[in-house]
Amino acid sequence: MNVLHPNPDRFVTDMLDGFVRSHPGLARLPETQVVVRAQFDRKVGLVSGGGSGHEPAHAGYVGYGMLDAAVAGQIFTSPTPNEVLSAIRAVNQGLGVLLVIKNYTGDVMNFEMAAEMAQDEGIAVEKVIVADDVAVENSTFTIGRRGVAGTVFVHKIAGASAQRGDSLQEVKRVADKVAARVFSMGLALSPCTLPTTGKSSFELPAGQVEIGIGIHGEPGVRRGPIAPLAELVDTLISRIVEESSLGENDEVALMINGMGATPLGELAICARYAIARLEDLGVKIYKSLVGEYMTSLNMAGFSVTVLKLDSELKSLLDAPAHAPAWR
Repeated sequence: MNVLHPNPDRFVTDMLDGFVRSHPGLARLPETQVVVRAQFDRKVGLVSGGGSGHEPAHAGYVGYGMLDAAVAGQIFTSPTPNEVLSAIRAVNQGLGVLLVIKNYTGDVMNFEMAAEMAQDEGIAVEKVIVADDVAVENSTFTIGRRGVAGTVFVHKIAGASAQRGDSLQEVKRVADKVAARVFSMGLALSPCTLPTTGKSSFELPAGQVEIGIGIHGEPGVRRGPIAPLAELVDTLISRIVEESSLGENDEVALMINGMGATPLGELAICARYAIARLEDLGVKIYKSLVGEYMTSLNMAGFSVTVLKLDSELKSLLDAPAHAPAWR
């Protein structure tokens, strides 16, 4: 497949340059692939990141009330410990730093190495590992469940906790609470195209759907003929309900997340079916988000994320935030 960018070696750095030039509230640390807030508040710092290719994650969530820095690796490749360490140093205001890590082996290893190096320098660092994908227990790149679009809710709610001045331990408590209450599952109708090669990341025959796929093209739970959209949504919701024990009178935030090449109109139809299914179960929809929040380049497909709310999480979810991709 044709790709627009002619130099794959510069894809990530040119992307980051374009992103920060487009958003005056952001800056790029010199000689790194780290995007930071242009101005820091004196509070606990929040750092996240991972391989590129999931835009707007993670740089799109850098801003007031959310992340203070996002570290970008190469396409589908974890950032190095030194890059993460640069981000920790940059955002540290003397009150400590929380790392939000998607549960992929490379991300966990490199972020934890960076945390140890920062702690050796006297910086207080805590972490939360997000493993919200209920599709599979272990996968190509993980021990345990994968971290996917539910991570965005951790960015938002932990970010609100930090922004109001909570301590590092309190921000970690809130982040862990969200991570324990958020559940996701997705599917793909077509693979993504790697801009570094112009080739597909995996093969999926025409007329087939991969249920439970990961954001790097990892296999799901099954592959089969494309069913009506209402049935596909029901498959994802049913698995989430089973794993989360959702029931009558529970309140949730719902995210319908496009994987990069699914029209917004189709995502809105997915939302229609998801909301109807949850309401049939007596689940109350407190807030719905529909759009692209954590993609897989130009993969066709979508994911459903459900966050079980209580009064504390609702308040933090509603708190002001200003970041390019938070809508």
